[in-house]
Amino acid sequence: MSDPAALFLTRPDDWHVHVRDGEMLRRVVPATARQFARAIIMPNLVPPVATTELARQYRERILAAVPSGASFEPLMTLYLTENMSPDEVAEAKASGMVHGVKWYPAGATTHSQFGVENISRCDAVVAAMEEHDLPLLVHAETPEFDVDVFDREAVFIDRHLVPLVARFPRLRLVVEHLTTRHGVQFVRDASARVAGTITVHHLLLNRNALFAGGLRPHSFCLPVLKREEHRLALVEAATGGNPRYFLGTDSAPHRRRDKEAACGCAGVFTAHAAIELYAEVFESAGALERLDAFASFHGPDFYGLPRNTQRIRLEKHPWRVPDCLGNGDDAIVPFRAGELVKWRLVVEERSAPARVPSESTARFQCRQEPSS
Repeated sequence: MSDPAALFLTRPDDWHVHVRDGEMLRRVVPATARQFARAIIMPNLVPPVATTELARQYRERILAAVPSGASFEPLMTLYLTENMSPDEVAEAKASGMVHGVKWYPAGATTHSQFGVENISRCDAVVAAMEEHDLPLLVHAETPEFDVDVFDREAVFIDRHLVPLVARFPRLRLVVEHLTTRHGVQFVRDASARVAGTITVHHLLLNRNALFAGGLRPHSFCLPVLKREEHRLALVEAATGGNPRYFLGTDSAPHRRRDKEAACGCAGVFTAHAAIELYAEVFESAGALERLDAFASFHGPDFYGLPRNTQRIRLEKHPWRVPDCLGNGDDAIVPFRAGELVKWRLVVEERSAPARVPSESTARFQCRQEPSS
């Protein structure tokens, strides 16, 4: 494809995002709502969103944070626990607002202490998900300490996902945030009821980014970044046109003080520029013509939802990401802070503009702290 000055896309969806709760939620929801029509909302709060009623309450808090005039639908999920009942699955499906159940292996990532230690204890719930056609969304990493951190996705797939899909062949399953060639191959070789999401930071970075000139806490995420060969496999999968790979940012905000710490939190915040960054990946791969399907068609088709009809426009107009979003140690350091992004999302006037902060996004800008 030639080098275009503008790119028109169907308004995309984000099939994996963290918006937290409380003040953090109010700060970050506008960034996702600005770009995406819908988003699968992760349920790993404290306490976890483990019932349909808690999901309904969480949904209301998210909608209250959407800027006036913006159109955005949060797609809710439940947090799988070993105490969940099959009746909860039936209620979730009947609600029309819950679109999946998230399996966190206990100890694998942020707020996963409430997660599953033995998935076989959840067989009745998984059977109910298969019966009601409610997808199981999986953080596919084993937390076992004797498994090397860079091997945990592959080991988890072989030990847990391969047997699970054999036991429940009609279950719809999404392997979240794929990071390895092994994960890509698992999705590719599985049935049409298995899919995978791919983040933009795993498409852009390999594990060298963790140690570029020193320890880089804002590149630390779980699953952790992998070798270059795995990044290239992800790019090939995302840009290759296979409908079972689709966009999921796994955008995960943390306060700067929680990232730049002796035991820093895992998570990369990309919601401020996600679709622009995906455009960079697809352009570099010579596959811009396939971005529309990856970002806007594959996800809703797999989840059985209608495709969006709105259009967005990206312009080839570099802009610089702020160094931080917010104030002091409570600020969020965004992905590619202080660096250029090649594409710019052009938003209708009713939403926040891409470069000049509106009233709803002005608080994102990094401001000088008064001297004491």
